[in-house]
Amino acid sequence: MCGIAGLAGGDAARHESTIAAISASQRYRGPDGTMHTATRDGRAVLAMNTLLIVDPHADPGPYTDPGTGLVLAFNGEFYNWRRQAAAWGIEIGERESDAHFLLRAWAKIGPSCLDGLDGMFALSVYDPRTAKLFLARDRLGEKPLYWRLDGGRLAFASEVTTLTRYGPAPLVLRPEVTAIETPVGVDTPFQGIQLLAPATLLTFDVPTGSVDQMTWWHLEDRAPYTGTYREALAKFSTVLAEQIPLRVPACDFALLLSGGLDSAALAYLMRPPVCVTVRYPGQDRLDESDTAAVIARDIGAELVVVEPDPADFTRALPHMVRALDYPMGNASTFSEHMAYRKIADLGLRVVVGGLGPDEFLMGYVRQALVLFGPEKVLAAGLEAYRPLAAKLLHPAGEPLAPAEAVTRLVLRGPDPEGRIRDLVADAFARAGGDLARGLTLADLATAWRPLVMTSDKLASAYALERRSPYLARDLVELSYRLPASYKITDPAQGKRILRDAAKALGLPREVWASRDKLGFASPVPAWLNGQLAAWADGAIKTALADAPPAWRPLLETGLAPGGRFDRTRMQALMAAA
Repeated sequence: MCGIAGLAGGDAARHESTIAAISASQRYRGPDGTMHTATRDGRAVLAMNTLLIVDPHADPGPYTDPGTGLVLAFNGEFYNWRRQAAAWGIEIGERESDAHFLLRAWAKIGPSCLDGLDGMFALSVYDPRTAKLFLARDRLGEKPLYWRLDGGRLAFASEVTTLTRYGPAPLVLRPEVTAIETPVGVDTPFQGIQLLAPATLLTFDVPTGSVDQMTWWHLEDRAPYTGTYREALAKFSTVLAEQIPLRVPACDFALLLSGGLDSAALAYLMRPPVCVTVRYPGQDRLDESDTAAVIARDIGAELVVVEPDPADFTRALPHMVRALDYPMGNASTFSEHMAYRKIADLGLRVVVGGLGPDEFLMGYVRQALVLFGPEKVLAAGLEAYRPLAAKLLHPAGEPLAPAEAVTRLVLRGPDPEGRIRDLVADAFARAGGDLARGLTLADLATAWRPLVMTSDKLASAYALERRSPYLARDLVELSYRLPASYKITDPAQGKRILRDAAKALGLPREVWASRDKLGFASPVPAWLNGQLAAWADGAIKTALADAPPAWRPLLETGLAPGGRFDRTRMQALMAAA
């Protein structure tokens, strides 16, 4: 994926070399050109690492509109840009791309053009006519964008660690990192650097140094769907058939194929030439490669199987940590990293994955636990999730309020300030009493950020564009609007409407009838308690000698053996790295 960086301020042009260095530090995001340009008034410098996908012969950015002087640095992809160009009367030349469309749309319509765009993006536009810098992110935060305000200047970049080159940013341990393994909201582990929130437009007025932010899209504003299930299934299937193929690139690409429902449906709708799956020899519980092989054979795709081992993990860890910017406990990041590395080795530039249905169509066991209660979930054949279900069992035997239940299920450590509890409570309040909607909004407020950011960062480290077709605007909004019963009726089988659509598409029964999701799970937690235990202990103890005091407790917890579902040791090891 591309990368962007820049600086706006009264003397921005004097710092051109600094922005060039910041941009160069993330150049692997865009191997087709790392360039920067100063605006004609000297009040902004914008830089871009370009990865050419739409047209491999297009010019690299940043892009300038000669008439207005607008300058654009853009990371992302718009899937409806040709249609919108026609609707808005914007001419596009033969060798031009969605970036040229965006620049002209902004010059003609201004920031209000964002509402008509469907895609993934992080963008910066400087307008010399008003001396204002605009930063914006897509609806669900697929593309990252960080910013900091210092000395009357605003600096931004696609990666948080690159902004530390602009000035000191002390490392801080946010309390949510021990609670749920990740900062939440707009916080980062670097003091003074913020993440621009999804669906947010930031306006920086250079003459006054003032910053204004507004949310330009609210998922919770969508009215509930009132049609029958049969009507909903027909509508859902139509939107799938319309939106997913729009995400098929003109070049060869790879699909991350776990063998589960989400990626399998993408395989049948997108027909990728290459499918990549990850398996671990001797770990039958984590192996869905047989199902992946059936799907790949059915659609005529080449199946590439990646088989990482413990030695691969020790070698990959430093690169993973550099790509991710800050530590996460999710061990599936290793599987994803190894898949991306293989795809890059194959010479491909686009990778597709199945993020989205779990959050919007009740695909997680934790959602079923809240909707049906722990006893019914365990009785449905999900006995392996008893440790998770136990968080909802208490002596009184009375059901917990949904917000309290969700909080217990997502917490992996102490929440002394109650911030996670407050985020979950706010999500349910915004859902207006709809339990399924509340679960989706709670996921987006807590667990979503590391998922979507990991996909972008690990892929970008290998100069890959990561696409998540299920995040199409029409599909997301429809899925959110559906009643809970259209999403789940069986505690062991969420995503009801997607299962029925997949069945109609002709997917194998073992896919649409599956009762437990695996995804790209990995045995890393077991390795860290087994054959890699001494190595992990050594790495953590070495880091403890130089760790900031606030980080020492997190590292120390990683020295204790963990259970099957315990990710503390993984997170501590990443923090050590």
